[in-house]
Parts: sequence; C-alpha cells; structure tokens
Amino acid sequence: MIGEKPTKKKFRAYPSGNFHMDIAVVRTEEERLYLKVAIDRASKFVLVKMHEKVTTAIGGDFLRALVKAVPYENHTVLTDYSIHFTPPCNTASAAPLTKNATHRGELFRAHASEYVCVRTDVDHSLTRPRHPWTNGQVERIN
Repeated sequence: MIGEKPTKKKFRAYPSGNFHMDIAVVRTEEERLYLKVAIDRASKFVLVKMHEKVTTAIGGDFLRALVKAVPYENHTVLTDYSIHFTPPCNTASAAPLTKNATHRGELFRAHASEYVCVRTDVDHSLTRPRHPWTNGQVERIN
C-alpha cells in the first residue's frame, strides 16, 4: 500500500552456544594458509585459527579447541559439506549414528569432527547445499 512502511524481516532468536563454522583460504606472498572460523550466532564469540593445511584431524582439533575456549555450553555446530567437517557425499550429519554405535559398544569408523561432536554432546547440523548465505556470519568474517 502507498504510504506504509516496509516491515523488516525478523530473524529467529538463538540462544548462546549455536556456532557457525567455516574455512577460508588466505594467500600470502610465501604460502597459502587456511583460516578456520567459528562464531556464535547470539553472543558473537569468535574463535579463529590459521593452519598450513586442512585435514579431518585438524577439523576435529579445531572443534575441541572451540569447546574448550567457550565459557558456556556449546549445543549446536552448523557447517557446510566440506570434507574437513563431514564425510564426502553426506546429506546429513553422521553424528547421531556414531552416538548410537558408541552406546551399543560397536566398532565403527567416524569422521574426526563428528566424533568430537559425539564426545562433547554437540549437535552437528549441515547447511543446505548451494546456500552460502545460511552461514553468512562466518562468510562476513572471512
């Protein structure tokens, strides 16, 4: 209608402990480095680490460092489908399956990041494919 003020789209409120995680490539004159970033949606607490390479083990170590560094409870981690966060071709986090296998005492293979989620009781969610704006807070830091 003419003369009406446009309404702002409101975003859902999140409690502290809901982290977005992503990675960016930083190029210097000498080398290429990888910047791993985690940011809390509510408090804007940020953890940043630089690495010379990216492996699944480093992904797990970064998540352990996040859990240790945050002064409150982490309950959810949102990542994209990168292989350092989840196994290739996953359409959802395998952390619930890993948690069930752990409780049953079964032998299993697990991705490092998802295993850390199971051990620290953190839910792992994946962004929708080809939707980089879902993880926009981390993208802005990168």
